[in-house]
Amino acid sequence: MPKDYSQFTVLAVDDVPLNLLLVEKMLTRYKFNVKKANSGSEALEMIHAELPSVVLLDLLMPNMDGYEVLSRLRSNPQTKDLPVIILTALNSDADIIRGFKAGANDFITKPIIMDKLVKSIEKQLEKRDIE
Repeated sequence: MPKDYSQFTVLAVDDVPLNLLLVEKMLTRYKFNVKKANSGSEALEMIHAELPSVVLLDLLMPNMDGYEVLSRLRSNPQTKDLPVIILTALNSDADIIRGFKAGANDFITKPIIMDKLVKSIEKQLEKRDIE
């Protein structure tokens, strides 16, 4: 039986509706409260309206890519420590290094493996509780 994470909100950010649906299906099995944004600017608006527990962030999006979203989050005192997990099809060493340098807490490549995603979120939640 999956754990109950209903007290935690995960914001999934991706410009592909199918990817958002897939993440939502995976995480609702664990009772995460899943919110979805289909652009970087929508994600920033949602984050400033209500701070999620964790953000799952795609890098390849039109207008404002994930690196820009991450940069804005890290430069804002209210969101500088918000756990951000990059969830992307990009998988080169350069992309991964750039993601971590930009301030990502973890980097997961697509296709998404549910167990790996959930473990990464759990790790971020545990770190947050310790700090």
